[in-house]
Amino acid sequence: MTVPDRLRDADLKPLWSELHRRFSTGAQVSRVTVKGLDGGQRAALADLLGMDRYPPPTVSLPVASLDAVLLELTGCDARTVTEEIRGPIGDRARDRRERERERAALWEWLAGHPVVTAEPALLGWVADVRRQGLVSASVPSTRALLERALKVLAALPADGVPLASFATGVLGDSHALDDGGRLSGLVLRARAVLQGAEPPGDAQERRALWELAGVECDALSTSVLVAGLRPAGPSVLAPVLRMWAGAGQASAVTLQQLRDSHDLRLDVPEVWVTENPTVLALAVRRFGDRCPPLVCSSGWPNSAVIRLLRTLGGSGATLRYHGDFDGEGLRIAAYVMAKTGARPWRMSSGDYLAALDAAPGPHPPPGRVTEAPWDDGLAQALVARDAAVLEEAVAGSLLADMEPTSPRS
Repeated sequence: MTVPDRLRDADLKPLWSELHRRFSTGAQVSRVTVKGLDGGQRAALADLLGMDRYPPPTVSLPVASLDAVLLELTGCDARTVTEEIRGPIGDRARDRRERERERAALWEWLAGHPVVTAEPALLGWVADVRRQGLVSASVPSTRALLERALKVLAALPADGVPLASFATGVLGDSHALDDGGRLSGLVLRARAVLQGAEPPGDAQERRALWELAGVECDALSTSVLVAGLRPAGPSVLAPVLRMWAGAGQASAVTLQQLRDSHDLRLDVPEVWVTENPTVLALAVRRFGDRCPPLVCSSGWPNSAVIRLLRTLGGSGATLRYHGDFDGEGLRIAAYVMAKTGARPWRMSSGDYLAALDAAPGPHPPPGRVTEAPWDDGLAQALVARDAAVLEEAVAGSLLADMEPTSPRS
């Protein structure tokens, strides 16, 4: 369309600006109020609308009246003329709904990501990230950052490598996880949530969290407690473990020893994994040199535990995991299963209720409980009963399960 020059007069700019603003809201516009008009602007508006006197400095105009005048002058309504003079009219309400939809889709994606669903405790981290809001008010930027954080979380625990080397291996950038950066902060907050700790408040606490995740940890002091392992293979560690198993003794294997043993294989169908050293000690006492293959996570597993379990699982053995029936125990179990492919062992809601009924009370409270991915009813049962059952209380049942797999049994 061709807009007459008189409609482009500078004195009519307040009218077109206010119409453009109101139309861009996406709402129905029946009246428009133009404020702060000077003498020339009032004269221009009176001339446009055929008024017999100047309007006041603030005037409210029916859009239908504007439509009638403009249809006669141009053949188009006020919205079309406004768009021709001021440019395309948006729809802020629609844009706002679209932004809300994009944000909702982002948080839904994050909560449903395999790294999060494998360890439901991370839903607390998701909620924290959501409270923090978007990075640079941008959904794509936020998702890109979160994808990098999830990639790092999936790669942890590490094997004691320096932080820069770990960042290079996972992200291709040695500085990607530098202290104080947004990405490293996201990752460490997630690790803190997993372990039920407060976010790190200083450099020392950040270093401690990285060490617990196997980054720049001491490969000699980081170890895993085992019993009954009789691995094949030519590595130095294999005959040492066979010797200790033959002597009916438990042993501690360091991360460094595991890193130097590239061919550690077990020719057994199952490896039993417990959370508490007491259960391992009871197994050694009961079975002696007939102890089945047994690994202890000693609470939250360090990088030596995870590396050994991945190695044993990779050799074909099925990993059977049992831990405490409390909030922390469920989070540790989810972590071990997510990182190693271990399967639950007497860790169902039915097992919990049976153990609770069989074990004499009183029972301590379970603490903060998060979902157990392998059993939808387990967390609910713990909350309903408000009672924990520690692994030592069901040691008899666990040892009975191991009995058929004991060598020469």
